[in-house]
Amino acid sequence: MYSKLKLISGHANLPLAEEVASYVGVPLTDIELFKFSNDESFVKINENVRGADVFIIQPTCRPVNDNLIDLLIIIDALKRASAQRINCVIPYYGYARSDKKDQPRVPITAKLVADLLTVAGANRVVTVDLHAEQIQGFFSIPVDHLYAIPIFAKYFQNMKLENPVVVSPDSGGANRARALAKRLNCGLAIGDKRRVENIDKTELLNIIGDVTDKTAILYDDIIDTGNSLIKVADVLKTKNVKNIYAACTHGVLSGSAVKNINNSYIEKLFITNTVPLTEEAASCTKIVQLSLADMLARAIKKIHTEESLSVLFN
Repeated sequence: MYSKLKLISGHANLPLAEEVASYVGVPLTDIELFKFSNDESFVKINENVRGADVFIIQPTCRPVNDNLIDLLIIIDALKRASAQRINCVIPYYGYARSDKKDQPRVPITAKLVADLLTVAGANRVVTVDLHAEQIQGFFSIPVDHLYAIPIFAKYFQNMKLENPVVVSPDSGGANRARALAKRLNCGLAIGDKRRVENIDKTELLNIIGDVTDKTAILYDDIIDTGNSLIKVADVLKTKNVKNIYAACTHGVLSGSAVKNINNSYIEKLFITNTVPLTEEAASCTKIVQLSLADMLARAIKKIHTEESLSVLFN
């Protein structure tokens, strides 16, 4: 059934790619991917891919520009090797937060990346929890947008939390948090940020919703420095919540994020493996990583056999 299915991975997240390959039951295609001494990247596909349905597993996480260029070069190599269809599995879509022109003379980089992938020769993109749903519309090729909510929901259900409430750090993530709250059959609260007049870079934060004596689950798509989540956790602590957990699909964890999480009121931070953990994050007892490999493998198999992906949202 999968004779024409090929899996390829760049350097971005090889452990995830290997795990996906084990679930699919198809080994990773052998490729050479390296940099010359002048810092230019090079790729060579060491197996025949003519007429193949190829899936490139390559999140555009740090180093973002290197991983993005590697992805584009792999696409070009496959196109010139006569691959029948080139599918880009990008669990973490870099530049997703640059999705609109919110200041004068700034780019919409998420759209630029979509154009680069399309022009390079990608036929389909598979991604997880885009920062903004409208990024799907930046592409002129099919986009399969998957969600980590079922994985988080199942994990929290197994934890049997007492009186949980899902908390969105801001109004922008309310729909995302509401979807998790619906699966957990619990309440929803939203963080409200307001800038204090005449005081630059200072914000008041309130929580809209009932959180008293509840177990709070802070839910967001990306945790970068962690400052926003930690500020909400500080306010939740003043509201007499029993426990504070956080769940974020993409654990970017840049700068002093791990140290900040360790020193915060957040008891556990649950993230997925769309982005590989740094050594510091991997050794942090507060951070728990959940795998999306099974979900990605099921998506790949269904796309290859032209089946619906709707079962993955249940």
